[in-house]
Amino acid sequence: MAPHPIIQAIIDFSAGAIGGTACVLSGQPFDTTKVKMQTFPTMYRGFIHCFTSTFRQVGLRGLYQGTTPALIANISENAVLFLSYGLCQDVIRFVSKMDKGADLSDIQKASAGSLASIFSSMALCPTELVKCRLQAMHEMKASGKIASGQRSTAWTVVKTVLKTKGPLGFYEGLTSTVMREIPGYFCFFGAYEVSRSNFAQYMGTDKDSIGILPLMFSGGLGGACLWLMVYPIDCVKSRIQVYSLAGRQEGFIKTFIGVIRTEGFTTLYSGLTPTMIRTFPANGALFLAYELSRKFMMETVGN
Repeated sequence: MAPHPIIQAIIDFSAGAIGGTACVLSGQPFDTTKVKMQTFPTMYRGFIHCFTSTFRQVGLRGLYQGTTPALIANISENAVLFLSYGLCQDVIRFVSKMDKGADLSDIQKASAGSLASIFSSMALCPTELVKCRLQAMHEMKASGKIASGQRSTAWTVVKTVLKTKGPLGFYEGLTSTVMREIPGYFCFFGAYEVSRSNFAQYMGTDKDSIGILPLMFSGGLGGACLWLMVYPIDCVKSRIQVYSLAGRQEGFIKTFIGVIRTEGFTTLYSGLTPTMIRTFPANGALFLAYELSRKFMMETVGN
């Protein structure tokens, strides 16, 4: 028997939050490297140089810079994402004139995930802005874009945004975030569900019984497809959110064209290597934590 819709929503929200925590803890150093390479591509020769330089200059804490807002960002994003994912599946059923609770195809689930990402973007954008600025703070100081004596804490970044831009300042880069999330999460959930379906067919079982490693691989594949689809958009988003700290007020189109004209199209893929290395363990951990915690809570409610 299916739980009450409110209970189901709480379960999806909680499982998404647990998955978001697992994602950050397993992949934060690679995400930090990605943001540094996106915003200052000429400062580093590649992933290894950026990773080792950060470790040598700032230590391990430098690689985990922005972890607090990253945790807040991912917990809030994934909690809202998976809550909305369940609700948007009901919307897809309604639009498709299907019975409530009927199984959706993999493409229909991908569409539900794409729709759900609009809501998660609203929760993600403010915290990701703080995270990106913290991650690139060392480079902003080194390049003279901000004063070298400025403190690098989440709270000082929050106060600076409120003082200079007001509450709406936290939504700089929102357009880029939404443009990234809608196609990205179609690929994310689509690849995840298709991969699980193929594993289930090969193993002669159902999608919920394919085991831990196939489940983690499916999550990692979903993450890889997401980033390959939307990486240039994410690069522009990072530029907007970080450079606005130095007073630059450029929108998505102007920033996108400016990067291509002055630095070349390949610059939009700066930091792709650490992103692809990160995506399998981080998104594998995300879906593993989500599916296991959701299953545990469903069984607990059922009993």
